[in-house]
Amino acid sequence: MKRVNAILHHPLYRRCYGRLEELERERIFCCHQMTHLLDVARIAYILNMEQDMGLEKEVIYAAAVLHDIGKYAQYEDGTPHEQSGEKIASEILDSLPDDAAFFEEEKRMILTAIRGHRRLRVDAEPLEWLLYISDKASRTCFACPAESECDWSAEKKNMELKI
Repeated sequence: MKRVNAILHHPLYRRCYGRLEELERERIFCCHQMTHLLDVARIAYILNMEQDMGLEKEVIYAAAVLHDIGKYAQYEDGTPHEQSGEKIASEILDSLPDDAAFFEEEKRMILTAIRGHRRLRVDAEPLEWLLYISDKASRTCFACPAESECDWSAEKKNMELKI
């Protein structure tokens, strides 16, 4: 997981992630921090194996740990986090050291998945679909103490295990 660890230790990732932690410190609803990011990664990797999709583990984990990195901007200025996240992720991926770099096609797949993780397109790419499904499946609304106050629709809430 050398390449994923390079992302997690990247100075821009640390800054953006730190800002997100600050902004969500008092949040009672779903948070977008490491527990969520790794839940998404693990669910996605399991689905990848179960469905024999053949996606590289580090590519799945990279997309998962980066997919909400722009969430702080959504809180601060209303920029949809998939847009700010794609921009931040691109900068991080383009500046990794050579021994931890992703191939151009891998970067393209990761950025497409980040951009598409909130709304599933009809023609979604495999990693994009996987990130979307895993992100939604990671939410445990049925066990959330703030579920009754949440403004998610009943259709979006996970009130039972599905995957």
